[in-house]
Amino acid sequence: MTSPAAQNSDLLLARIAEALERLSPPPPENPDFSEAHAFVWRAESQKLVGVRKVSRVELGLLRGVDFLRDQLLGNTERFARGLPANNVLLWGARGMGKSSLVKAAHADVNARLSGSPEFAGLKLIEIHREDIETLPVLMGLLRDAPYPFIIFCDDLSFDGGDASYKSLKAALEGGVEGRPANVLFYATSNRRHLLPRDMMDNERSTAINPGEAVEEKVSLSDRFGLWLGFHKCSQDDYLGMVFAYAQHYRLEAHAEQIRAEALEWAITRASRSGRAAWQYIQDLAGRLGQKLD
Repeated sequence: MTSPAAQNSDLLLARIAEALERLSPPPPENPDFSEAHAFVWRAESQKLVGVRKVSRVELGLLRGVDFLRDQLLGNTERFARGLPANNVLLWGARGMGKSSLVKAAHADVNARLSGSPEFAGLKLIEIHREDIETLPVLMGLLRDAPYPFIIFCDDLSFDGGDASYKSLKAALEGGVEGRPANVLFYATSNRRHLLPRDMMDNERSTAINPGEAVEEKVSLSDRFGLWLGFHKCSQDDYLGMVFAYAQHYRLEAHAEQIRAEALEWAITRASRSGRAAWQYIQDLAGRLGQKLD
């Protein structure tokens, strides 16, 4: 016969177990990947949320990046066809269409391969920079799914004292399991090595072996097999972007007006970029009373 003390102990242990179960996060749910071509990773709930309408620019409207476009398209299409492909780092000048190119390439490859009977669809999953530490959990959800996935992180960089870059390194190439064969990682950044120069210099000055410390930081970008560098555009490229938008949306303004205003717009922002061109077009369309549909 169980003593009262033993019974109380068992009840206490059961309550502790129930409390711990309530505190622990629920296991990730297997999403229905057929509901959308793009998803956003919600790390706090460990769920993938489908995106019905992706905010993207048509591939033909991205000017001045023809070589980079072809490189990214080739890599993305090979991956979608089940062939070997590389993780991609799109780095360089801000506002030059790095993230727009990723989303446009995803849509273009899906459109061109949609008629192939063996093609199930290429999925794009956005993960926020602050959720990089949950990347192994996300990859675990995707490993056995019957689709190819591009995990995309926009504006990826790490600051001093931030050790989450080690999680990214392990998820991309390290670990016992390694990166799933049906997953690639695309990232955009203003930094080629994803880490600020002062952070690397500090590691060099405080480490016992400075070369090894810096090498560890640089090796993060080495996990990306394809580097695509974006540089500030020329005036001709900038105006080419502006006129391409104006023609596409049939904006009713004279070419000389558009040219003069677009150049002034760039001067006031000290920037000639795809983003500045798009912002000018939005301003022009608003003043003309036309919608950008």
